[in-house]
Amino acid sequence: MARQGTPGRPPGPRGHWLTGNTRAYEADRIGFLRRCHREYGDVFSYDEQTVFVIDPDVTHQVLARTGESFVTELAPFDMRRDLDEAAEQAASWMSARRAVWPALNRSAAAASDRRTVEILDAVLADGAGREADVLTTTRAFTARAIAEYCLGADCGGVPALLHEVIDATKPFTDSSYEFPAWLPIPRHRHFFRAYRRLTDALTGIVRQRRTAHGRTPGSDLLGSLLDADPGMPDATVASTLHSILMGGHGVPAAGLTSVVWELARRPRLLGDLRAEANGPADGDAEPTAAATLSAARLPLAEAVVRETLRLYPPAWLMTRTARTAAELGGWSLSPGDDVLLNAYLIHRDPRWWQRPDDFDPTRWLHGRPAPGPAYLPFGAGPRVCLGSALALRQLTLATARLAQRFTVESPNAASVAPEFMGRLAPAGLRARFTPVGN
Repeated sequence: MARQGTPGRPPGPRGHWLTGNTRAYEADRIGFLRRCHREYGDVFSYDEQTVFVIDPDVTHQVLARTGESFVTELAPFDMRRDLDEAAEQAASWMSARRAVWPALNRSAAAASDRRTVEILDAVLADGAGREADVLTTTRAFTARAIAEYCLGADCGGVPALLHEVIDATKPFTDSSYEFPAWLPIPRHRHFFRAYRRLTDALTGIVRQRRTAHGRTPGSDLLGSLLDADPGMPDATVASTLHSILMGGHGVPAAGLTSVVWELARRPRLLGDLRAEANGPADGDAEPTAAATLSAARLPLAEAVVRETLRLYPPAWLMTRTARTAAELGGWSLSPGDDVLLNAYLIHRDPRWWQRPDDFDPTRWLHGRPAPGPAYLPFGAGPRVCLGSALALRQLTLATARLAQRFTVESPNAASVAPEFMGRLAPAGLRARFTPVGN
């Protein structure tokens, strides 16, 4: 556990006199963090402004205090670090979360089951039998799924804009170096253009829908936002949609890519999932039809998803910034200090998990409780991922449908490795999805 009762900043590696720990971290991010964890404990300093946490209880303290002592991650190029402004934005976001929650809870997510399966079928049909980059394929699925969930028939063009923003954000997540926003380098120009295009598109959709809302109410997430009481300005509605679209695109795509990686190496598991998906529903004599495939009847598929998210949490690092002077695990933080919470190492810590590096979906079956504080694929506290129920449901359905309809073959599943940049996923994984019976 984290060291208690010790004043001052936590210990950490000194690094190079000029470049600090950046070179060692960039060379092997997770290896560097493992070494520091062994040497310095659950809370350690990376530099004068950055602290890493690898302890579930301390992590929950930070997440629970988000919005008060801590604020969420600042923009990757924001050198001003205006913590009061960030806190105001967080308060506005929390108000929007309360308005949108009923449209993202478990029962609301269930209404999209059939459409989720249809979208996956359409995406995989485009490349059936041909080898493809798996992350590209899963992003095509998740972008369409979340865009339709949020915007219904008005979603045209939005998936492409989501891909553009993801691509524009990648240089920031791949590098530890920050540059001022005013510096006219290509990655800044690319990011601002992509961000502006998506924002403009969403604002236009919101305005059009609001004009027609009394005549043609929507049954999608946007409709729920427009029905919120008290009402929200167009800019707030568009900003809320932006956050949900980005979270519902990148995280599930990375998670599903890791699921495919596991299935490609485990043909027996693929067969068990196929049998579950094809099995009788609630004792019916006929197998479950594709149109009625329900996440509620897929315990093995859900267990596979939960175990994959344990081993490869897409949000493997969560960042919070201290808004005020704060105490953390017995150590002191100053305003502006960044706290990086490492879900990946918490999920693989033998103090909390038996056989932590083994892929074992059965640990989630038969009502076995997980060590709750040590399972953080969607975060925790007041800023827990708003779309966690929807994401888990979509991933469960996609896993079952993949197994039901396709065999999965990968030429490089044995050689690829997770990429600890941005959203965690196996780097460069390729696979062929061949319809069963072909």
